[in-house]
Amino acid sequence: MGRDVIEPDFSKPSVARMYDYFLGGRDNYKVDRDACAELLRIAPSTRELSLVNRAFLLRAVRYLARDCGVEQFIDHGSGLPTQPNVHQVAQEVHPDARVVYVDDDPVVLGHGRMMLEEDTNTTAVICQDLRKTEKIFDSPEVGRLISLNRPVAALFVSVLHCIPDTDDPWGLVRKVASRLPSGSYLVISQLASDDPQLRASITAFMRDITGNKWGEVRSVAEVARFFEGLQLVDDDTPCEVSMWRPDSEVAPRQRTQEWVEYGGIARVP
Repeated sequence: MGRDVIEPDFSKPSVARMYDYFLGGRDNYKVDRDACAELLRIAPSTRELSLVNRAFLLRAVRYLARDCGVEQFIDHGSGLPTQPNVHQVAQEVHPDARVVYVDDDPVVLGHGRMMLEEDTNTTAVICQDLRKTEKIFDSPEVGRLISLNRPVAALFVSVLHCIPDTDDPWGLVRKVASRLPSGSYLVISQLASDDPQLRASITAFMRDITGNKWGEVRSVAEVARFFEGLQLVDDDTPCEVSMWRPDSEVAPRQRTQEWVEYGGIARVP
């Protein structure tokens, strides 16, 4: 990974395109929809889970821009563009807000650059493995758009489960936090379940369909570890993300909770 020109593989499902399908998008193929159908059989609440997670992302960005004054965002594992996008939400508050999207899916790269081609003064998309923190922060795009003298929000929304335990995703979060100035924020959510059998089933399924390019469904306690050394902006523990500052009582909810998106927002001391 880490290359800028990659040939997309349409013979296997893509996590980004599956997510696009669950959100009602059109940038997906039969192989992705078939994989989604099987995932729904294993975990029937997955479509609602995707909607809940997207709503959390938008609330988080709006909160950080409006209530915390954040004008800079690095979106790790951004996925395919879906209206509204991070830069659009942030720029409703700060018209000059800067956003760098990071993903290693070539389809995401192509769609993202096409979407942002008229907005290069404040946004960029880079094709990079999100585990390569140094390459991301040392990239020309981050250097051009992001000032490390002011608070930055690093987003890890529904992406850390793509990294296996052997690659130490907790260390990745700590490494990114160490590159950010004091007063910055991390937004973290990941797929979680306290049912060991379900975790194993979904993890095995996702690894199989992606050719082992996937990580782990984790327990709630394992996800909570991502916030160690950080200051949660609300309660003392993370939560199922539909409960994080919901817009209303009718905000999206899951019908069942065999697995959830678990996470929150934390401040870098």
